[in-house]
Amino acid sequence: MANYRIAPSILSADFARLGEEVQNVLKAGADFIHFDVMDNHYVPNLTVGPLVCKALRPHANKDGAPAVIDVHLMVSPVDRIVGDFAEAGADIISFHPEATEHVDRTLTLIRDHGCKAGLVFNPATPLNYLDYVMDRLDLILIMSVNPGFGGQSFIPEALRKLSEARSRIDAYVARTGRTIHLEVDGGVKADNIASIARAGADTFVAGSAVFGAPDADRGYRGALGKLRAALAEVGGR
Repeated sequence: MANYRIAPSILSADFARLGEEVQNVLKAGADFIHFDVMDNHYVPNLTVGPLVCKALRPHANKDGAPAVIDVHLMVSPVDRIVGDFAEAGADIISFHPEATEHVDRTLTLIRDHGCKAGLVFNPATPLNYLDYVMDRLDLILIMSVNPGFGGQSFIPEALRKLSEARSRIDAYVARTGRTIHLEVDGGVKADNIASIARAGADTFVAGSAVFGAPDADRGYRGALGKLRAALAEVGGR
C-alpha cells in the first residue's frame, strides 16, 4: 500500500480558498497535489498558471516537508512555460506529445530545470511516443477522460492502455533498474480504483472523488480512506 500514491486535483477544489484546500487535503492523507494547467487552446478550458503555483507552494507541506506539486500542462506550445513552473515550485512537469514539436527536447528541458518529467497520453493517443524517450521519463500519465474538464466519467478502454504502459515500464525497469511511475487521471473513484490499480497504475489523480466529498462522509479524510481501502484489496505494487 505504501507504494500507491493519491494526488487530488485542485481542478475540483474551492478556488476561493485554494491555499486552505491544499493544506486540508494534505493533512487528510493525500500524497501529492495535482495542478492542472489549461490554456483554452490545447483544451477548451482556462485554469491557472505559474503565479498560482508559486502562491500555493508555501501551503503545500506534508509531515513538515514540502509536498510534491505534480503539474500537468495542457497547453500548446509547452516549452515557453516550463521554466516558469519550475521556478514557481513544481516538482513534476508533464505535457502532451501533441503540444510540442520535439518531445525529447521538451523532456530534456524539464529535467534541465530540476524537475521530474512526465508524458501524458489522451484516450486516443498511441503509446508509440514512448519508443525512444523512456530514458528521459520519470512518469507516464494515462488520461482516462478527454482533458479539459473535471468530473467526467472514466473511459474503460483506458484499462487496456494502462496495462500496455505497465508492460513497457516493467520491461524498461528490468533492463535499467530505473523507476518510472504510471499515473492515471480522469474519473477515478472508490468503486473503480481497484481495477485501475490491477491494470498497472501506481499513482491516482482524483478530483471530485476527494474535493467533492460531503462533510457527512468525514470530508477529505473519509474520501481518501475509501480510496485507500479499495487499493488495500489489490495489495501494494
